[in-house]
Amino acid sequence: MSEQTQETEVATRGARKTLRGHVVSDKMDKTITVEVVRSKRHPLYRKIVRIKRRFYAHDEANEGRVGDVVEIISTRPLSKLKRWRLLQVLERAPR
Repeated sequence: MSEQTQETEVATRGARKTLRGHVVSDKMDKTITVEVVRSKRHPLYRKIVRIKRRFYAHDEANEGRVGDVVEIISTRPLSKLKRWRLLQVLERAPR
């Protein structure tokens, strides 16, 4: 695929979102639960608060383990709750 076609394909489909987080569960087959922590300023009190959110991500090779730092990317709906896919494992948890 040429560079020109890749650019037009991304423009029509839209850029995919990526998030970083920690794996908190790997008990399901081909699925991991990733907790993403973000900082946001409170609209009234102006204090910075941490917001935690959990996402279900598809892990085809079952390579994500609890405690790993991973990067996930948005994808089409794969099941009732899965809308993310494991992109890469950034940091392995100590065993």
